[in-house]
Amino acid sequence: MIDFRSDTVTTPDDAMREAAATADVGDDVYGEDPTVNELEARVASRLGTESALYFPTGTMANQAAARVHTEHGQEVLADRRSHVVTYELGGLAQHSGLQVRMIDADRGVPSPERIAAASVEEDLHRPGTGLLCLENTHNARGGLAIEPDQIAAAATAARERGVAVHLDGARLFNAATALSVPVTAFIDSVDSVMVSLSKGLGAPVGSVLAGDERFIERARRTRKLFGGGMRQVGIVAGPALEALENVDDLEADHENARLLADGLDDVGGFDVQRPETNIVLANVSETGLESTAVVDALRDRDVLASPFGPTTIRFCTHRDITRDDVVRTLERLEDGIV
Repeated sequence: MIDFRSDTVTTPDDAMREAAATADVGDDVYGEDPTVNELEARVASRLGTESALYFPTGTMANQAAARVHTEHGQEVLADRRSHVVTYELGGLAQHSGLQVRMIDADRGVPSPERIAAASVEEDLHRPGTGLLCLENTHNARGGLAIEPDQIAAAATAARERGVAVHLDGARLFNAATALSVPVTAFIDSVDSVMVSLSKGLGAPVGSVLAGDERFIERARRTRKLFGGGMRQVGIVAGPALEALENVDDLEADHENARLLADGLDDVGGFDVQRPETNIVLANVSETGLESTAVVDALRDRDVLASPFGPTTIRFCTHRDITRDDVVRTLERLEDGIV
């Protein structure tokens, strides 16, 4: 099987397994796990923030950020297809009592004009807008690498209205790699950011939430509330430290995505969106089949992909996919999919 379902399917390499076996550990709820402390310090330094906090998942980190930044009942502005809206089980409402005002945004980031139009002032009748959530890269829109200027323009428009800004940067290192800019370029204008270590970087577990010291102090309490207080967690933070050294490898994933997209264009029935990072979206409506049927047909050829809508499938390249894997995938599809 060649597994393109997600960059979360990567398995830890030998260095990560060794790091897990030899990590110094302590009780992280007491702040005594030296490996976790090193990971948080290193990520904060890499992102240019005052502090950082290790979470078991990016979803929990996003939800904690939203709760810290807002008051119960406030509105959250977010792109209609953003991860916090479509893939987090309505957590903004369930965990924090927040209302989501969804925006159809160009490339997934609302323009300053749309932010101004969607923002609500607090008054006797309305709770007001409390948070703007941005995403980079934008998963559901095909792994788009959003330029720092676009992030900054949206963030500035929100903060001018007293609205906090959180950046879901699960694949932010992919964006920085694709655009050849430092990762800090995306963060200067936002109040908090989450980065995943278990996607393109290949760690088995974990994401990190970063921001100023006061924000992280409050996020630590919220993490405990959400059940994310962990004990001798250095055993997984060690591999995550190793994963931080894999940023330079992301370009290979992007190259493999472009190679795959070029090849799929020549396969009957695939209408492929040009990838900007490691995600390839292909519309398969020309086959006359729904995406689930096409995914089943791919499985029969020992290729795994994900249904991503009624007639769209997603291929995601990652550390465990080589150039040869892409070539073999295209060879298996030489005769088409139907």
